[in-house]
Amino acid sequence: MTGTGVALADFFAEDGPGAAASERETLERVEELLARLEDGTVRAATRDADGTWHAHPWVKRGILAAFRHSETVEMDWPGGAVDRSLVPARRLGLGDGVRVVPGGTSVRRGAHLAPGVVVMPPSYVNVGASVGAGSMVDSHVLVGSCAQVGTGVHLSTAVQLGGVLEPVGARPVVVEDDVFVGAQCGLYEGVVVRSGAVLAPGVSLTSSTTIYDLVEQREVRGEVPAGAVVVPGSRPARGDYADVLGLSLYAPVIVKYRDASTDAATTLEDALR
Repeated sequence: MTGTGVALADFFAEDGPGAAASERETLERVEELLARLEDGTVRAATRDADGTWHAHPWVKRGILAAFRHSETVEMDWPGGAVDRSLVPARRLGLGDGVRVVPGGTSVRRGAHLAPGVVVMPPSYVNVGASVGAGSMVDSHVLVGSCAQVGTGVHLSTAVQLGGVLEPVGARPVVVEDDVFVGAQCGLYEGVVVRSGAVLAPGVSLTSSTTIYDLVEQREVRGEVPAGAVVVPGSRPARGDYADVLGLSLYAPVIVKYRDASTDAATTLEDALR
């Protein structure tokens, strides 16, 4: 993190000077934070050398300060919009190196889109989120506040990545590099999808969802292992009443780990990028 980032971290620390700062100084710091989030030099969560992802509470405090110190204003947006003054939609141009296809997409201030990202309409990328280079955000996708998306990721149609601003220490949803997330998948409550994983359409995961690994014969929670291929599954519900009705419970299943055939099935045409 740069010197500016360190200064911002000190300012928005729990016992930092931000609590007693003037309105003018707070607004200046908020603007700095949003700019650093947009250029990617500050992130709401980062990965340690051992692979552990940590949220940065001071970043969330700064984002929350942006809401507290904003006014509700009318905004110049097709069809009209009313939102908080410090976190409007970003204005993106050729210099940003991204493609945002017209048709209802909005990327909020404080969200980072790395060069080579493609966003199809309509989609929404919220404040504090980060989308890595060469990733595809397909139609009807939500990248929630502070969610972290790696490089070369494909978020298919109607994927939902839950956001989190409070509590400030809560880890956001993380999708690491080269992950393929199938249509209508939902990822919530800080679940981590490790690099190279593939989620079939309709997989829904939270931090407490049990994933049944048929390959390694184990149960995992809170994250999808690297290279795992996860599909929706079910298991019988327990109890006489469930037996009578033949009820079953949702149970995501790892059926294999990524191989050449999986790569071929999830490859995007270069022309789309």
